[in-house]
Amino acid sequence: MSAKPNRSRRNLGLLTGAIGLSALGDWLAIVPLALHVQERGGSGIAIAALFIALWSPAAVLAGPAGLLADRLSPARLLTGCSLLAAALCCALAFTDALAPLLVLTALLGCVNAVAHPAEFALVPVLAQERELVRVNGHVEAARYAGFMLGPLLGGLLAAGGGTRLALLADAGTFLALAGVGAALAAHVGPHPGAAAAGRARDGIVMLARDADLRLAVGVVFVSLLFMTATPAAIVVFATESLDVGERGYGLLMALWTAGMAAGAMGLARRVPAHGLAAGALAAVAVQGAGIAAPTLWVLAPLAAAGYVVGGLAHGTKNVLVRTLIHERAPGHMRGRAYAAYNGLRNGAEIVALTCGGVLIATVGARWTLLLAGGLPVLVALAALLARYGRRAPVSPAWGT
Repeated sequence: MSAKPNRSRRNLGLLTGAIGLSALGDWLAIVPLALHVQERGGSGIAIAALFIALWSPAAVLAGPAGLLADRLSPARLLTGCSLLAAALCCALAFTDALAPLLVLTALLGCVNAVAHPAEFALVPVLAQERELVRVNGHVEAARYAGFMLGPLLGGLLAAGGGTRLALLADAGTFLALAGVGAALAAHVGPHPGAAAAGRARDGIVMLARDADLRLAVGVVFVSLLFMTATPAAIVVFATESLDVGERGYGLLMALWTAGMAAGAMGLARRVPAHGLAAGALAAVAVQGAGIAAPTLWVLAPLAAAGYVVGGLAHGTKNVLVRTLIHERAPGHMRGRAYAAYNGLRNGAEIVALTCGGVLIATVGARWTLLLAGGLPVLVALAALLARYGRRAPVSPAWGT
């Protein structure tokens, strides 16, 4: 076996581990940061502003951020972004006033908006365009591990050492990611087509022109407008309707996250290459059913089963959509294609989180979850019937 495949696998493993560590660091910091804002007298609006400052740049800057990832070396870009993020986390650790804290958080969101397309563009290069479903499954599973451990560790650090310690630990994870980026930069340069990368808006144009991407991304976007309204509703549903208390709520969330990892690592790779879009739509429907079904028969065992199934579908959907973008977008446009998708996703989530509290106050947690899960089921099934109920030709990939 040649040294090049071994080196590629090693580099891919380094990137996957660094992405998981970075996700852990992000959530390790955001929980103490939100608590810090609350302790300083911040209202619910101030806490919401914190999350909007962190997540909205991915939607606002999608085009320019993706273009940077396509025109420059993604490894060098990742290194630079990670060093900037580490510096911002250090600055946040020593900031108390709300206004500069929100400004620094928004700047961190801008850096992340550029770093994420760079990470995405690196994956197929390191995988040498092979077994992308399996590779994306590992990347997503690493991210989910970070999502699960980050809030737990963040809460412990906040209790033991305050917000400053958590933010400095987050800075450390960014430094580790910068080190990985620097190591990869020696082997990964700009894409050969970078000189003719084109316009910032070409990412969203490509998603709109490709039939499979348009359908899959459109359904995911619509589903997130409803599904992301669920976090607060699940807390109320678990503690009041199911009457399982805080531990029961924690168990439901753990089951969902474990299902996501299992779906990403195992179920997604069973979908054939020609069925990525259809598989993603089916996964959206099953994910929605996992949220909605427990509200019809309010039983703790049914809720547990629903959250395992919903998590399996959630992880599978994420891997299939990532892989579909990798497969359909040419190499010199992957940064913009993913940035456009990520921007749409973040925009939908911000809208849903904002409206979720209003919906809970209006119709209650149980009806909120039924609508948030049930409507995406209908949208996904309608899309499947419209697209695959007849033998429609698949549109060609961009530029071919």
